[in-house]
Amino acid sequence: MTEQRMNLAEATPEVYRAMRNLEQSIQEELKRAGVEKEIYELVKIRASQLNGCAFCLDMHLSDSRELGISQQRLDVLPAWREVELYSERERAALELAEAVTLVSESHVDDEVWQRVLGTFSEAEAAVLTWAATGINSWNRLAITSRAQPPRRGRAEGSD
Repeated sequence: MTEQRMNLAEATPEVYRAMRNLEQSIQEELKRAGVEKEIYELVKIRASQLNGCAFCLDMHLSDSRELGISQQRLDVLPAWREVELYSERERAALELAEAVTLVSESHVDDEVWQRVLGTFSEAEAAVLTWAATGINSWNRLAITSRAQPPRRGRAEGSD
């Protein structure tokens, strides 16, 4: 098992506070723009899946279940294009989240952006871009520091 390398909140409290403030600003803008909390959670989960961030996956899967997102929708999220369990808004947000997360591969191409603007207002698209960027930043920080999710349920090594 890997151990946490450092606690970024303790090592750099001012920078960590700025990241928390950014997260709070994104949440407030999402609310103001009328973007559903469920969409925000799906964006965070999908980016975290692509990045392989255990800490963020643990947190946001738990938050999503508390919001009432079904386990089935969470289970098949990596294959969202293959099922009819997601709304048009969710699909556009997930496509944007993937493009932002994989920006070095796709550079958020015009087709993706046009589909996003065909579904969301410019204000919604802007804040969803911030949301995807924010979770990607959190993923990189958690992965680099090897942040560990809290233990729940079964004991270590049990089947």
